[in-house]
Amino acid sequence: MNVQAELSRSQQACLALNMIKGVGPRTQTLLLEKFGSARNVLSASLSSLGQVRGVGEKIINFIRETDLYDLARREYAECEKLGVSVITREDEQYPVSLSEIFDPPIVLYQKGAIKSADQLAVAIVGSRKCTPYGRRIAERLSAGLARAGVTVVSGLARGVDAIAHRAAIKAGGRTIAVLANGLTMTYPPEHAALAEEISRQGAVLSESPLHMEPTRGLFPQRNRIVSGLSLGVIVVEASKTSGTLHTARHAMEQGREVFAVPGPIDSRESEGCHHLIRDGATLIQSVDDILQELGPLSTPVQKTEAENIEVRVPRELNLSQQQTEILNLLGTEPTAVDTIIEKANIEPSRVLSTLTILEMKRLVERLPGNQILRIPR
Repeated sequence: MNVQAELSRSQQACLALNMIKGVGPRTQTLLLEKFGSARNVLSASLSSLGQVRGVGEKIINFIRETDLYDLARREYAECEKLGVSVITREDEQYPVSLSEIFDPPIVLYQKGAIKSADQLAVAIVGSRKCTPYGRRIAERLSAGLARAGVTVVSGLARGVDAIAHRAAIKAGGRTIAVLANGLTMTYPPEHAALAEEISRQGAVLSESPLHMEPTRGLFPQRNRIVSGLSLGVIVVEASKTSGTLHTARHAMEQGREVFAVPGPIDSRESEGCHHLIRDGATLIQSVDDILQELGPLSTPVQKTEAENIEVRVPRELNLSQQQTEILNLLGTEPTAVDTIIEKANIEPSRVLSTLTILEMKRLVERLPGNQILRIPR
């Protein structure tokens, strides 16, 4: 197989840039800002590279001594053998939500598949040493979101992360795990079987090269991807020094919603959640609380592959089948109520009562002349 033909020169350059030892997301962004593209970075002189903050002697020596394009080709060949997809920022498959964050990953390694419906995603994170209360709440929220059609994102860690992934799978929903290390290994190792399940019912992702081992500094970087893939982040139990709070901070910086589950006031595992609530995070008690608070999607998504139903704001997932059918008879242009009654296959009185409910839910707006429209996203 001619591996090089599988990736464009530009994609190879992205993969190569991502494999330069010592160059993390922040330095990658600075290099791309200065030189314009990964190809330009790789063709730049060593002296000009050295002018970029974060590019020191060790990095310069690695670039000088390494055939970076050959390194990228060999990495891609191994990905193909392992069934791992390589997605660069230039690819159509690259998640739109990630492209909008600060320091987006230049490359994603993917086992499984990301679908357009995964735009409807919420992260659930929390303590590795969760209490029975935290376990119960994480399971309830994850299963409820999955049943509503929301993809559950987390980091495959022990405790709340693993509980959230398993609950989403058990509920028949989709889930995405973001790893800090490369995809040739699973961390923690006891979650290898869970990672395999996730790849069949969602995706396992990492920005790290295939053989990168898990080191402490990689986890905060990973957390920005967890929040970046999501419309909001739910924190279920976190001590006041928990690394989980990094994910919440990333979410705030990225303009994502931050939700926190309250716990017993004397529980150390809930101190971080209580501090988040004090600082403005939304206190939640149920899945309905979450869906009501999430903002509109950048583009509408199909609720499921089997249904021709568009979702424009997450709270539409809370609707009954009848409410959904009536809502989807409306566009963003005014429509006469009589026209809606004619199109619906139910009694006029039920159409009118359903429209009233949709108005109360802030999904439609009544206009003069007995007309109504779907509120634009």
